[in-house]
Amino acid sequence: MGRQPSDIEIARQAHKKPIQEIGHRLGLSAEDLIPYGHDKAKITPAFIRSLAGRPDGRLILVTAINPTPAGEGKTTTTVGLGDGLNRIGKRAMVCLREPSLGPCFGVKGGAAGGGYAQIVPMDDINLHFTGDFHAITSAHNLLSAMIDNHIYWGNALDLDLRRITWRRVVDMNDRALRQFVGPLGGVTNGYPRESGFDITVASEIMAILCLASDLADLEARLGAIVIGYRRDKSPVFARDLKADGAMAVLLKDAMQPNLVQTLENNPALVHGGPFANIAHGCNSVVATRTALKLADYVVTEAGFGADLGAEKFFDIKCRMAGLQPAAAVIVATIRALKMNGGVAKTDLGTENVEALRQGCANLGRHVENVQRFGVPVIVAINHFSSDSEAEVDAVQAYAQSLGVEAVLCRHWAEGSAGIETLAQRVAALADSHVAAFKPLYADELPLFDKIETVARDIYGAGEVVADRTVRDQLSAFEEQGYGRLPVCIAKTQYSFSSDPDLLGAPTGHVLPVREVRLSAGAGFVVVVTGEIRTMPGLPRSPSAERIHLNAAGHIEGLF
Repeated sequence: MGRQPSDIEIARQAHKKPIQEIGHRLGLSAEDLIPYGHDKAKITPAFIRSLAGRPDGRLILVTAINPTPAGEGKTTTTVGLGDGLNRIGKRAMVCLREPSLGPCFGVKGGAAGGGYAQIVPMDDINLHFTGDFHAITSAHNLLSAMIDNHIYWGNALDLDLRRITWRRVVDMNDRALRQFVGPLGGVTNGYPRESGFDITVASEIMAILCLASDLADLEARLGAIVIGYRRDKSPVFARDLKADGAMAVLLKDAMQPNLVQTLENNPALVHGGPFANIAHGCNSVVATRTALKLADYVVTEAGFGADLGAEKFFDIKCRMAGLQPAAAVIVATIRALKMNGGVAKTDLGTENVEALRQGCANLGRHVENVQRFGVPVIVAINHFSSDSEAEVDAVQAYAQSLGVEAVLCRHWAEGSAGIETLAQRVAALADSHVAAFKPLYADELPLFDKIETVARDIYGAGEVVADRTVRDQLSAFEEQGYGRLPVCIAKTQYSFSSDPDLLGAPTGHVLPVREVRLSAGAGFVVVVTGEIRTMPGLPRSPSAERIHLNAAGHIEGLF
C-alpha cells in the first residue's frame, strides 16, 4: 500500500472551478461577486439584501465530543456532509469559520477539513485569505490607539486609567503579550498603565462582526462597546471617543461573506472565526442567513465540543439571530472515545471495547445536552482504519440505547461517497420537522444564575465558585442594564470541567469563575473560568517549525 497523500497534497491536486461558476450555481451573477483571485470571492451586500423575501432552508449543526489528541474531525465531517447532501441530489451549502493564524502556527496547523473532505484553496484559507482577520485586528487596535490618544490630550471623558478594560489584539499565539505596562519612555509617549493583548479571535470586534446583521447594525454595535469606566464607575463607550465610524470603515469589506468551494466543487461560505473556548465559536450570522436563502440545507459547525460551541450556537447565535436549527450531528471517533475511557494515545490502535464503552459516557452527555435545546441528534462515527468491527458495533449499540442513530462515515478517505448514508439520515431528520428549539435559559434570569444553569445542566458541575469581586461586577452589569444578556463561558475545551485532564463525563465538580468581562457591543457577558487564557501560548514544538516553502515554491507542513 502506497503512502496516503497529506491534506495539503490532496488540496493541491484539486480541480477547482472558477469562483464565478460556483456563484452561478447559486444564482449569483458576476456583478454579485467581488473576486479575490480565481478561486474565492466576497458576496456583495446588494445581492444579500435582494434575498430578503426568500424562504429559509434547513439549518443543520455539526458539533462533537470533547476534543482529544486522537482527533475528532468536526470540520472534515461538516464539509463531507455538505458534499454528501449534494451527492444525493439535495441543494446544500456549508458555512464555516475562518481559521486563525494562532492555531495554524501553534498546535493544529490548519482548519479547512481534511483528506477528501476539504474546502479550497486550503492554503489561502488557512493563511491571510481575504484579509478579514487583519481588518478586525486593525479596527480593534484603532480603538486602543484612540483611547490612549484621548488620555494623552487631556482625558476630557475623565477615564479612570485603572478601569480601562479595552486591551489590544494580534492574531498570533504570544504569551509574552498577555500582560504589560506601557507606554514607557517619557511624557511624549503618553501615560503608563497596565494592559495586555488577546488573540484576535477573542476580540469583541470579531464577535460583533459575526453577530451583526448588516453595516448599520455593525456600526451601532461598535459604538456600544464599553472601553472602560470613570472614577464614578459610569461606563465610557467607543462612540464617546467617536471611534465607531472609522472602525466600521475598516470592517466594511470584512462584513461580506467569502465564497469558496469544496474539493467536489460544492459551494461553501467561510466567514468570521471566534474561538469556542474563549468566545462564541460560530461563523457569521450574515453568512448563515445568506446560505439559508440560497440552499435547501445549510451545514454549519460550532467549535470544539458541544459543551462549548453548540451551547453558544444555541444560546447566543440562534437566540440573537432568530435561527431555528432543524437537526444536529455529533461527531465522534472511536479513538477519542477510547481515550476518554482511559486508553493512552500510544495504545489507541489496539481494540479495547471495554474502555470504549466507558468513554462513550462523554458522547452520551453531549447527546443529552443537545437534546435539551429541543434539537434532534444523530451521531457520526468518523472512521479510522484502526477501528474494529466490534468497536463500531459497540458505539452504535450505545447510541441506540440513547434513542439515537450512529452512522459510520468514511468521508476523509472517500469524500461524499463515504458519507452518503449520513447525508440521507440527516436530510430525513431535518425534513421531519420534529425540532422544537429553545434556549437553555430565559433572558430575564440573573447573570450568575445563567452561569450556574450552564455549569449544572451542560457541564454537570455541582457548584460555581466566584469571589465577591466577580459577583459585584455581575451585579454592576445588571444595574447598568445588561442583565438580559446571555453568558459566554470561557472554559477548557478538553473536559466538561475546568480541569483539562478530567475526561469522560464527570459530575459534581466545581467551576471556578476567575473574572467576567462585558461585551456590550457583541451582546454577551464573557465568563473566564479556571486557567483558560484569552491569549494562548505556543507549544514546546509549534507547527511553525514544520511549515516551509519547498523548491517549487509550494507550502509544506500546513496540515
